[in-house]
Amino acid sequence: MWMPRPRDGVSMTKETWIGDVRAGKYDGTEVELKGWVHRSRGSNKIRFVVLRDSTGTVQCVVKRDIVGDETFETVKDALIESSLILHGTAEPTDREHGHEIQVTNVEIVGPVNPDTPFPITESAMEQADGGETEFLLDNRHLYLRTSRMTTMLKMRSTVFGAIHSYFRDREFTEYQAPNFVAGAVEGGSTLFEVPYFGRKAYLTQSWQLYAEAAMPALERLYTIAPSFRAEKSRTRRHLTEFWHAEMEIAWGSNDDVMVHGEGVVRNIASTLLDQHSDDLESMGRDLELVARYADNPYPRMRYDEAVETLQGMGVDIEWGQDLDYSKEKVLTEDFEIPHFLTHYPRVAKPFYHRPDPEDPKYVLCHDLLAPEGYGEVIGGGERTWSEPEILDRIDEEGNDREAYEFYIDIRRYGGVPHGGFGLGVDRVCAWLTGADHIREVIPFPRDSRRVTP
Repeated sequence: MWMPRPRDGVSMTKETWIGDVRAGKYDGTEVELKGWVHRSRGSNKIRFVVLRDSTGTVQCVVKRDIVGDETFETVKDALIESSLILHGTAEPTDREHGHEIQVTNVEIVGPVNPDTPFPITESAMEQADGGETEFLLDNRHLYLRTSRMTTMLKMRSTVFGAIHSYFRDREFTEYQAPNFVAGAVEGGSTLFEVPYFGRKAYLTQSWQLYAEAAMPALERLYTIAPSFRAEKSRTRRHLTEFWHAEMEIAWGSNDDVMVHGEGVVRNIASTLLDQHSDDLESMGRDLELVARYADNPYPRMRYDEAVETLQGMGVDIEWGQDLDYSKEKVLTEDFEIPHFLTHYPRVAKPFYHRPDPEDPKYVLCHDLLAPEGYGEVIGGGERTWSEPEILDRIDEEGNDREAYEFYIDIRRYGGVPHGGFGLGVDRVCAWLTGADHIREVIPFPRDSRRVTP
């Protein structure tokens, strides 16, 4: 495989990984490992340094009579998270890590100042007890190095990859839309307003309106991109900046869109099981639950049935109200697999949802509700696709036609039935990994209280 070569002839390229050492690929051979000190203990004659890289940890045995006094003292003084380059022989062992390195030489690359030791200690992690304290959030830039966060971020990457593979395997085209927009998708109260050269602009809530503009050209399109909603909700499932996987298809009905919604979620669950079963178990996740979500079709329930069910459970809800998280949580308590909730009342959904031709007081839409108290992970439906209908719907909600002129224009030139959905990637990550809070599955969470680090 071709690799770029540095012009000065000196390379710092890393060629050996701890995960490969632990897999037995280098037994009995000399290796060069580059990583960070995870733990260190020992005496004046021998040190046991647990070295960490992105693929795992391995114990490295450093003996004074082998490496010499100067190197040994340097290793002895190396604090947690010091970076180093280490040479030695890889050997299998019955100890904790399965393999260890008999060290012959060590070079400290980035030492840690003893006056400011690494703040993410075992006691700090114990206080968090699997969750996230304000201290850990304040030190997020360092907390990312912990095994828990490393594992979460790898699983998150796999989720993104599973979404891309699902759509690309079905010949969808990836398509990007602007983050600065002139109007709302979900509602003005959740828009972030930003100054824009003497005018007002907003951070996007969704890719949808601009995806519909490209729908007649591409027909099948998708994206994974950030979205922004100025919601002050302080629940375990809300962020102000989150990642959205969205799709749009021409000649598609609400039912067609649900087929893809179910397909992509089941593909994510299946891919996580294939690639991260050990990681999921290390997080305390029940693999049988994830397998159930991957293997079973998702039932569908109409809004009216959901309202009747909730009323029968003593929940205070009237027909026409949207289902907030508190109601979704009650409704999904007995769900063993995700359910689609369809046909919301027209009054409860935005103008772009198409009224049901068979009963216009409903719209052709759906939410996918995840069990275990996670609630909505997908919202989608069939779009209002004719010019007369979209004008009626915009006026009905009191929106300014001018702000949506380009959107209306799409319908004037060969409008066709079409639909799409938005999937909250962070919510799906939290649900399938069993995270207690959505903040656990994103590197730097942003909510109503936090915009640093």
